[in-house]
Amino acid sequence: MDSNLLKQMYTTALTIRRFEEAAIEQYRQGNIYGYLHPYLGEEAIATGAIAAINPDDYIVSTHRGHGHAIAKGHDVKLMMAELLGKETGYCKGRGGSMHVANMKQFNLGANGIVGGGIPLATGAGMAIKQKKTNQVVLCFFSDGAVNNGVFHESINLAAIYHLPVVFIIENNHYAASTPVENMNLLKDLSAHAAGYGIPGLTVDGNDAVKVYNAMVEPVRRARSGAGPSLIECKTYRHRGHHVNDPGAYMPQDVLAEWKTRDPLIVLRKQLVEAKVSEDEIETIGTKVDSLIEEAVKFAVESPEQPAEEFLKEIIAL
Repeated sequence: MDSNLLKQMYTTALTIRRFEEAAIEQYRQGNIYGYLHPYLGEEAIATGAIAAINPDDYIVSTHRGHGHAIAKGHDVKLMMAELLGKETGYCKGRGGSMHVANMKQFNLGANGIVGGGIPLATGAGMAIKQKKTNQVVLCFFSDGAVNNGVFHESINLAAIYHLPVVFIIENNHYAASTPVENMNLLKDLSAHAAGYGIPGLTVDGNDAVKVYNAMVEPVRRARSGAGPSLIECKTYRHRGHHVNDPGAYMPQDVLAEWKTRDPLIVLRKQLVEAKVSEDEIETIGTKVDSLIEEAVKFAVESPEQPAEEFLKEIIAL
């Protein structure tokens, strides 16, 4: 792979990692309310998949969606402000962690309902086909969402109408605290694709390059009018379901093994193999750290929306 693209993907993955670490710290300080679902350990999926599409292609995210937004090029200052409920956030602080959206960058939004984004992506695919805009939609969702009826209904609809959607299963091996093998007899969840007559593929979700390469043909297929594909990216989150979940149900030896194949370790090794110097890699890290520090400062210092402005959007019946 071209070293410039590798550096771009490493920067993206590292930005996601540092953003999540900073968000966890802000949560611990009481600056973020509600739930916070970190993307730690899964950075390669958003990084590789979104690097394979155009800026005007759409994404549909999940409750664990900060990584998708960052990979789509969102401003981390506005994202952090949104998490902190500030007026300067993408949704004026109304969405928070689980509902970051930005139509200007073709992010149709995160969704707090497991599987809730799948029919939205299918609908967006239908709109693209009707408008003939030659765009595609990447739809991210979890292994837990595969067992929802809307998963099957939406993929079947997308298949029969040949909609330009690439459905991406982020299989981190747990639906909250339930192991994936306790809910599915299939070894590879991508095998569901056969039931709808569309291509299915399982890929190493800890390797951004492999994810990128796996996306090329499904994206081409979707854009050409041939219809959807189902891609399963196998990964393993680094902690419990959300910040307050200690993840005691996760076998520590299994977690340790997955961490030896941390997405950032894999990408850094690939950078070295591509003859990118250690100094250049360290420079990327320094720039990312500075970017995240600025984001936190901006968010903390940003104002909350005045009550009267908030109330303007509330209609009394």
